Amino acid sequence: MLRSPLKFSYGASTARLSLSSNIASFARFQSTSRKNGTAIMFMNMGGPSTVGETYDFLLRLFSDGDLIPFGRFQNFLGKLIARRRTPKIEGYYEEIGGGSPIRKWSEYQAGKVCEKLDSISPETAPHYPYVAFRYAQPLTSDTYQKMLDDGITRAVAFSQYPQFSYSTSASSINDLYRTSKVIDKKGQIEWSVIDRWPKHYSLIDTFSKHINESLESFPKEIRNDVVILFSAHSLPMEIINRGDSYPSEVASTVYAVMEKLKFKNPYRLSWQSQVGPKAWLGAQTDFITKKLVNEVSEQDVPGVVIVPIAFTSDHIETLHEIDIQLKEELKFPHRMVRCESLNGDPIFHDGLAYLVKDHLNSGQLYSKQLPLDYILGSVTATNVFKHPSDFFGKRTPKIEEIK
Repeated sequence: MLRSPLKFSYGASTARLSLSSNIASFARFQSTSRKNGTAIMFMNMGGPSTVGETYDFLLRLFSDGDLIPFGRFQNFLGKLIARRRTPKIEGYYEEIGGGSPIRKWSEYQAGKVCEKLDSISPETAPHYPYVAFRYAQPLTSDTYQKMLDDGITRAVAFSQYPQFSYSTSASSINDLYRTSKVIDKKGQIEWSVIDRWPKHYSLIDTFSKHINESLESFPKEIRNDVVILFSAHSLPMEIINRGDSYPSEVASTVYAVMEKLKFKNPYRLSWQSQVGPKAWLGAQTDFITKKLVNEVSEQDVPGVVIVPIAFTSDHIETLHEIDIQLKEELKFPHRMVRCESLNGDPIFHDGLAYLVKDHLNSGQLYSKQLPLDYILGSVTATNVFKHPSDFFGKRTPKIEEIK
């Protein structure tokens, strides 16, 4: 439970109300942390923690027009695809241990980040970890209600999609906004958001370390000829063609990692997890891997290290799609190694804590890019804000706080 909040003085609240809207919003945001700390909400798409949750997960995923737009057939096709795919996907989750580990890792990472924040950012402490998933438990609505019940008044929505896309990052933000309009009509919680961090050192340093560890599995004399194949979740070209920033931000992460590695290996960026007949962003990871491992001699390409560059932890795309499905389709599977995901690496957790600290200290409620993301991306989205300032930084002081 939260510590007992301090009361606002009448003079302090009057001063805040007399400032311009942006400054007043920032002042209220700052003062909230001095009362009862700061909540950090890790946002992601999630995954079914048990096999039995698979259908509900798929139904929510394919019903989300921000991610996979089906237009007026969204609900019908969402249910149809979810029903047809559930038996196969349930089998996949059974093969990787009975469910997705993403909730376990997200809760662990959020907890570690808040522990670190308590020591490096006492002015915004105590920090409270929460996890909100778009398609699986704990859903955004459930987490939001828990935060209200816990008395949270200040929170950072921390996107665990390091590279922004309207289809993923904004879908979670939209879900948060819609939820607030239903269960937080009085605006108890004042929000800011970390909506992207594609070149933050927490990401770059940890992946660089894990890539080096993966390269060490190859003999020293051939190690620098191994291809580093970065893999990110693909998106429909319909979304990309709107001007979505995702491809460029993923590419920026890849380039930053290779800079850290001093470009000591050949590398490429590829895309995975295409669903359905529509055109998706390519080239596909499985196609590139098979070409390099099955068709090119070991003398020319001694091996491939696949790096899941857009994921912050293991889930079905790494544990099954790469580790099982792709490996089984290779003629020489020993030539392919998957780089370890970020998971429980303390370098990653500590780096994220400093990322949040910098965000809190900056007073920035959202990135400079987010308004443009919504101008270009919210083509079919409904019940969303027109500008991030319509939501972030907004909070209505309670009566007892202004007495």
